[in-house]
Amino acid sequence: MAGLSHYAVRMAQLSARIFGDVARPTDSKSMKVFKLFKDTPMSKQKEVYDWYPQHNIYYNMTKKLRFMGLFRDEHEDFNEEMLRVRRLRGKGKPKKGEGKRATKKK
Repeated sequence: MAGLSHYAVRMAQLSARIFGDVARPTDSKSMKVFKLFKDTPMSKQKEVYDWYPQHNIYYNMTKKLRFMGLFRDEHEDFNEEMLRVRRLRGKGKPKKGEGKRATKKK
């Protein structure tokens, strides 16, 4: 028996291509590369893209809770107080038509 017929070899290669196996015999280095490409990419793996919490959702949720009075954000309270004090001192933005350019003489 000399080996497989040409038809059997072609069918084996076609079967390997359809089912995601290696079509031709390869060495161990090429098999390692083949296995790397066969696995799902790192960016598509749930363990990778779900590692950090969803900050946008948490931020919006705490913002709504703070507006309703159920959550206290001291940093945001501080920022609002500093903005209020600046306005009291007259450091806010001028109203439309009261800026430097509008008050210049022609």
